[in-house]
Amino acid sequence: MSVITAAGPAAVDGALRAGRRRRTTRAALVIGGLAAVAAGLFVVTMMVGSFALTAVEVVGSLLGLRDDPSVDFIVLGLRLPTATAALAVGLALGASGTIFQQLLRNPLASPDFVGITSGAGLAAVSGIVFLQVGGIVISGFALGGALLAAVLMYALAWRGGVSGYRFILIGIGVLVFFDGLIGYVISRAQLTEARQAMHWLTGSIGQAGPDELRLLLGALVVMLPLAVLLQRQLRALELGDDAAAALGSRTELSRAGLLATAVVLVALAVAVAGPLLFVAFVAGPVADRLLGPATGGILAAALVGASLLLTADLAAVHLMPTPLPTGVVTGAVGAPYLLWLLATTNRRGAGG
Repeated sequence: MSVITAAGPAAVDGALRAGRRRRTTRAALVIGGLAAVAAGLFVVTMMVGSFALTAVEVVGSLLGLRDDPSVDFIVLGLRLPTATAALAVGLALGASGTIFQQLLRNPLASPDFVGITSGAGLAAVSGIVFLQVGGIVISGFALGGALLAAVLMYALAWRGGVSGYRFILIGIGVLVFFDGLIGYVISRAQLTEARQAMHWLTGSIGQAGPDELRLLLGALVVMLPLAVLLQRQLRALELGDDAAAALGSRTELSRAGLLATAVVLVALAVAVAGPLLFVAFVAGPVADRLLGPATGGILAAALVGASLLLTADLAAVHLMPTPLPTGVVTGAVGAPYLLWLLATTNRRGAGG
């Protein structure tokens, strides 16, 4: 009898260890595969264009293995900034989107739908229309608008703590309010400023300058590893505040830190490329499907976001009859996914 009793916990412990190993192995394979896909799309982005290049030429130019001034000019001078912007913005949007969705425990809790991008849009459009600013100044306005929108929503949602449901409802209200103000600002604009504002609101890779891109890359070097380090706190908060506190997590401090990380990432991404809708919304669920039992990987979601945005930019520039802003393609792909998610959620009886 004692042998059976001893064998029971040992068997359970072995099963748990085996399950953990399987999840770890699958996560490593998925992340490795997604990194390879993103790297491949990054190279392809620099291969196609009016002057086609081979992968060997592109990689050789990037690594300094070839001495061809014409190829170096095309790759390093013309195409690398756009490809880098798509990669960096996709990483930032993918990571921030899955943090919002996991932290607020709702697949609709994307920065697109809780007022963050609308705050950036209102600030940027106001700068374009009323102050006739451009370049890095517009990006600065967008960054400030996104951060102010996040602070406003956090303050309005605070009631001795922040409830995910309340935060989402307040975010939707702020979104509608800011969108109304954006419409008013555009209605007061001259034709040139209105056209510039609408182009910015559509979102497009490659419209930002090198200063904005360097700022985003520097932030990614710091914020993306920080988000991965905070992933354990995020998974504890997914269980609920009581369970997280029982596990030793300081719930409000952890939530504030995670929200701040996600907001900074999405604010910088919007400052570089404008409000590219649905990338942050789609990246997390796609990564979860790939990860299976090892769901919730911030790095995997970031790589999915990068792959989606690189693909969307390729389609917008090279597959359409005329080149389009990247945001047109992301919106065309993301809107049907949103409708499908709402329909399937309601069929399961979980959507209200």
